[in-house]
Amino acid sequence: MNRLTSWIAAACCALSGAAAQAEDNPVVVELFTSQGCASCPAADVVLAELGETENVIPLALHVDYWDYIGWPDAFADPAFTKRQKGYARASGRRSIYTPQMVIGGRYDVVGSRPMKVVDAIRHAAAKPALVRLTLTRDGATLLVQAEPLGTLPMMLVNMVRYTPQARVEILDGENAGHAFTYTHIAHGWQVLGEWDGAAPLEMSVPVEGDDPVVVMVQEEGYGPILAAARLR
Repeated sequence: MNRLTSWIAAACCALSGAAAQAEDNPVVVELFTSQGCASCPAADVVLAELGETENVIPLALHVDYWDYIGWPDAFADPAFTKRQKGYARASGRRSIYTPQMVIGGRYDVVGSRPMKVVDAIRHAAAKPALVRLTLTRDGATLLVQAEPLGTLPMMLVNMVRYTPQARVEILDGENAGHAFTYTHIAHGWQVLGEWDGAAPLEMSVPVEGDDPVVVMVQEEGYGPILAAARLR
């Protein structure tokens, strides 16, 4: 077992031991990554390992600003670059980077540092739940129900799908000559609507295919993710 794998195993073990909330109030971990970034594979491994922890919803948001180097990332979406820039503006930063993890919409860390990642997840998980969110799927229809548990700000209800795993051979760019297995590959991000939390929310959303679906209730302006739920 190499040093990085050992750190990840220890970190995830510690996180699992503290995961009393489990899937009742999972923490969303967004990794901004790229196939063209030489520093990203270590963070991609961390994200894959986090997928084994039940109170974490990992999402790999592949950005497009590395494509110019010579290897266009087939998973990249300009919307994910826009989202990363939104987080940067919200926190007063002027630049963005990969691999960056944003934890619960609250904390950001370098994604290849598993102990710092897990520490941020612990802090996010300790926040009191302000929304009870449930998902139910009936064929091609997803029912989203949210109940306010306190006074809430204006929020956006987001939905995203993810591909569990894909193997890619990199032929050009910084990672040329390598093959990597990517996991939790986000795609099809949608903003389903706004919610002020004054009354319970119920939405019916069309969904197709078998990829897992994740719904997040997030404070407007790239604020904290107040609730998340997943169907796999």
